[in-house]
Amino acid sequence: MKALTYYKYGSPEVVHLNEIPTPTPKNDEIQVKVIASSVNRTDAGFRSAEYFVSRFFSGLLRPKLPVLGCEFSGIVSEIGPGVKLFNIGDKVFGFNDKTFGGHAEYLCISENAAVEIIPENIGFEVAAVATEGSHYALVDIRAAKVKKGDDVLVNGATGAIGSAAVQLLKAIGATVTAVGNTKNLELIHSFGADKVVNYEQEDFTKTTDKYDFIFDAVGKSSFGKCKPLLKENGIYISTELGKNGENLLLALTTKIRKKKLLFPIPSITKEDVRYIKSLVEQGKFKPVIDRTYTMDQIVEAYQYVESGQKTGNVIIQISTFTPNNS
Repeated sequence: MKALTYYKYGSPEVVHLNEIPTPTPKNDEIQVKVIASSVNRTDAGFRSAEYFVSRFFSGLLRPKLPVLGCEFSGIVSEIGPGVKLFNIGDKVFGFNDKTFGGHAEYLCISENAAVEIIPENIGFEVAAVATEGSHYALVDIRAAKVKKGDDVLVNGATGAIGSAAVQLLKAIGATVTAVGNTKNLELIHSFGADKVVNYEQEDFTKTTDKYDFIFDAVGKSSFGKCKPLLKENGIYISTELGKNGENLLLALTTKIRKKKLLFPIPSITKEDVRYIKSLVEQGKFKPVIDRTYTMDQIVEAYQYVESGQKTGNVIIQISTFTPNNS
């Protein structure tokens, strides 16, 4: 099968289109013919190993798993003998940051992992980008214990995580202030944000408004700058480690204080995917798609993702779908 592989850490140029063996499903696994995947911060982070800690999961000296792609959508093409939840021909989507595999024509994943049937109201491309940003946002929203009526600020409201966060927060019933740039103001309003701040014209940290939760979905602010904006028992969470990894230390030192920085470890379950699926079906969450690339454009795709300019999600088209290829 065709696959995008990398055998050493580094820049986007370490990824190449190659032929590798097609995986065979184990007893409880389904084999998925991948239609679409994404290129995102998770994939880029493991590929570059910019944060050395990622190597403890992917391999200290070189990658143990040569195919990235944590998000995927496709068609069940084969099932293991013990599989009960899926049938050949099912259209599925999911997230896998343990063994990845979405950047290949076929992948195998346990039927009990974070994989579900695609909602009927979306196609393969939208399904392929429905889980990465949303599950990161969901983990942090739950960690902050956001409830209906809470005042929340989302910095970076047009990235994969930020755009999902605004929509998930509105689904809960929070009052959301979203920070973004000029070209995306209309898009942010479409998410249901109650207030939109254009960072190109004003510094959101200069406001006198107070928040129960500040979520920095792009990691470009800091606890120090945002602390004055927090209510008495307010929570700050960033998707990045912060300058010199300060967020890890602050997560420990602010634990007993009223205003806290939290640094939740992300995880995802089948139940999380089902929740995200339900929001998609209800029209409460619509993943944002920026661009679509082909497999032979993988270097350009990574370069664009890492430019910091993308809005929402970037798709990699792995194969095409016709009713006859299921």
